[in-house]
Amino acid sequence: MKTITRRLAIGAVALAALASFPSMAQNKVVLGVAIPAATHGFTGGIVYWANQAKKDLEKANPGLQVIVKTAGGAPEQANQLQDLQTVNKINALVIFPFESASLTKPVAQVKSKGVYVTVVDRGLTDTSAQDAYVAGDNTAFGRIPAEYLVKALGGKGNVVAMRGIATTLDNERMDAFNAVLKDNPGVKLLDAKYANWNRDDAFKVMQDYLTRFKDIDAVWAADDDMAVGVLKAIDQAKRKDIKIVFGGAGAKGMIKTLMDGSDPRIQANVSYSPKFIYDAIKLTAEARLKGEKLPATYIIPSVLITKENAKQFYFPDSPF
Repeated sequence: MKTITRRLAIGAVALAALASFPSMAQNKVVLGVAIPAATHGFTGGIVYWANQAKKDLEKANPGLQVIVKTAGGAPEQANQLQDLQTVNKINALVIFPFESASLTKPVAQVKSKGVYVTVVDRGLTDTSAQDAYVAGDNTAFGRIPAEYLVKALGGKGNVVAMRGIATTLDNERMDAFNAVLKDNPGVKLLDAKYANWNRDDAFKVMQDYLTRFKDIDAVWAADDDMAVGVLKAIDQAKRKDIKIVFGGAGAKGMIKTLMDGSDPRIQANVSYSPKFIYDAIKLTAEARLKGEKLPATYIIPSVLITKENAKQFYFPDSPF
C-alpha cells in the first residue's frame, strides 16, 4: 500500500508536466461522479471513498462542486449522466461505469458537450469517449492468482473460476489468468462463470460447480465477496478436496483471515483497493481547476498479498 500511495503522490506531482496543454484555470469546476450503488463490499468501498473525496476536495477548493450519483444498474446510470449534464451543468465527469458496452454511448454523448471525462476501472468499449482512464492493474490482478495457484498446486490440478460482470476489466483479468494456464497445461480450468462480484451469486455458482465436478483443487473467485460465497458453499457441501480459495481486492475480513491463518484455504490475495476512486476524483478535480489534463492512462499497481505482508493491507476502519 505504501508503494501505491507513493506512486500516486508522484503521479499527482507530475500532472503539470504530463498535461498536454496549459490553459487558463476555470473559474468553477462542477464535477459529476457516477458510480455503482453499494451492492457488495467493493462498491461499498467505492461509495465511501467517493463521498470522502467530495468532502475533502470541496473543503479545500472553494471553486469546486462535486456531485455524487449512485446507480443500481446501467439504465439508471445512463439517465443520471443525462441529468448531470443537462440539470447540474457539469463540466467534468468521473465515472465508474456499471457496465462497459451499455455506458459507452451515454458517456460519449456527455463528452460531446465539452465535458472532460475520466473513466475509472471498468473501461468503455470505445476509448475515444474518454479523456483519461484510471484503474488498478487488471492484467496483474488476473496473472498473480494464476501464477500463485500453479505454484501452490505443483503445476497440476483442477481449478474453477468466478468472473465478475461483463466489463473490459473482467476480460483483462480472465485473459491474463488464462494466459498463465496456457503455459501450464497441467492445471486445468474446469469452468469460469459470471458471479457478478456478489457473494450470493457466487454461492449459487459454486453449488453448481460442486455438483458438476467431483474433484476441484482450487477456486479463483476474483473478488473477496465472491470468495465468501464460495467458502460457504464448500462448507455446506462438506467438500474436503478444495485446498485453496483465492479471492481478490484485499477486503479487510479476508486480509484478517490471512493474517490470523484461521482458514488454511485462504493463503494469498491480490491488492485492488476501492480507494482509487478517491484518487481519480482528486486528480481530475485538481487538474481541471488548473485547466490541465490528466495522462491518458493512469494504472495503480496490483501486488500479491501473503501472510508475510498482509499487515500493510489491513485497514480495520475501512468499509471494505
